[in-house]
Amino acid sequence: MSDRRLAISAWESLFRAQHQVFEEISVDFCEEDLIQAEYDVMLTVTRGDGSAARLRDVTANMLISQPSVSRLVDRMVARGLISKCPDPEDGRGAIVRATEQGLAAFRRVATAHGRSIAERMSVLSDEELVQLHALTAKLRSE
Repeated sequence: MSDRRLAISAWESLFRAQHQVFEEISVDFCEEDLIQAEYDVMLTVTRGDGSAARLRDVTANMLISQPSVSRLVDRMVARGLISKCPDPEDGRGAIVRATEQGLAAFRRVATAHGRSIAERMSVLSDEELVQLHALTAKLRSE
């Protein structure tokens, strides 16, 4: 077992670093294009075949509850960012698909957000980034 004080110190450092970096890169999001949660939905959707994904897969990738995801998706449908239709393979499920408007908004935000992330993470070498990725994957039990 690890040293308890060291584990707590490392956790606090990780938490504070994540919070600070997130705060710095959150300026990439705005209500005119996409807010952070909408970007997260679009990230899952755009990675799917035909820029579509099952609603349950979107929910699994989000850090909010299923009812919150459902309300968010409904707001995104109302804004014209995605469409939603029944899942032909699951009568209780739904498929969400990015619209042209949603894809355009996602591309604008993803370009700026990717640039912000790369800039902020540039304080680490490629070797350190590989290490960081491995360590965080290990913490997530992947």
